[in-house]
Amino acid sequence: MYSVVISGTGLYQPPHVISNAELVEAFNAYADLQNAKNAEAIAAGTQVALTHSSVEFIEKASGIKQRYVIEKSGVLDPTRMYPRFTERPDDELSLMAEIGVDACKKALAAAGRQASDVDAIFCASANMQRAYPAMAVEIQAALGAGGYGFDMNVACSSATFALEQAFNAVRSGASKCVLVVNPEITSAHLEWRDRDCHFIFGDVCTAIVVERADLAVSGDQWEILGTHLATQFSNNIRNNFGFLNRAEDSDPLARDKTFRQEGRKVFKEVVPIAAAHIEGHLAKLEHQPAEVRRFWLHQANLGMNQLVIKKLVGDAAAAGSDIAPLILDTFANTASAGSIIAFHEHRADLKPGDLGVICSFGAGYSVGSVIVRKC
Repeated sequence: MYSVVISGTGLYQPPHVISNAELVEAFNAYADLQNAKNAEAIAAGTQVALTHSSVEFIEKASGIKQRYVIEKSGVLDPTRMYPRFTERPDDELSLMAEIGVDACKKALAAAGRQASDVDAIFCASANMQRAYPAMAVEIQAALGAGGYGFDMNVACSSATFALEQAFNAVRSGASKCVLVVNPEITSAHLEWRDRDCHFIFGDVCTAIVVERADLAVSGDQWEILGTHLATQFSNNIRNNFGFLNRAEDSDPLARDKTFRQEGRKVFKEVVPIAAAHIEGHLAKLEHQPAEVRRFWLHQANLGMNQLVIKKLVGDAAAAGSDIAPLILDTFANTASAGSIIAFHEHRADLKPGDLGVICSFGAGYSVGSVIVRKC
């Protein structure tokens, strides 16, 4: 068995920002249009009027202040309320592969590696652009990497689940250098017309180089001490969009074909699962939460992270501080990429020997943790 390190990370950040104020303005205009259109039904009591959103509501509910998106005009159009993407021909690099290649090149540069050094690529995301061919294989071809690639989906835990696969492949000797890439075009599966969730997501892509410690050349290496994954079935976060929709003669624009959740239930059930998962994983490696220098947690909701951290270290205020930094306010929920963005942006100040935990939690339910030590 080989020692394994994370030797580089990369981040693709979309060109457009949508502030909460912009989002609220568009949503409220949409709500007014719908209420006017359905005025008779609303007056008759057969339909409920849509309620306005507000900046205060969004920030209190989530801690989110803005989000990055690949395209914003469609999202902010009250007559549309979802992004406008141009369909690409089959012989052109797909959008998801394009942002994946960008993040991968940055991660490789950080690791001091060339694409030719890579012998496996795992593309892990909450939603794939298509069924096949695999996004990972398209990214592999665009980079000029060798070996093989495959796609995987465990919703918001996709990145940590892929990290375990990369860790095991390198540790066993099956691979020497693996790229994990997490393209999240969440703007395309968010229901921007639902007040309860229209503010949640943002677009992004992260990439991580995982390789044998004895071969790594990067000046910034993080030994992976262990990984731990767990799942527990729940319908409280769900998206029913899929290839069977046509055969079922279901409405492709129906509400269940985009992201939906029972937010209060998710909060109540996932927080204790995530906290116990992290504590149990640390215990297996003979460590305590108090020994951890930094927690890079899934970035879905400020309140969730505060409660997870409170359960672990006894201080809710530590979520958003040096112990458990937030990127949620700037990036919003970026599905599987959130904890990786936090790791990417908030690790430079740690010292050799410092312990850290990368942890994701989300639909499934799924929880994944990766315990690392600064080399």
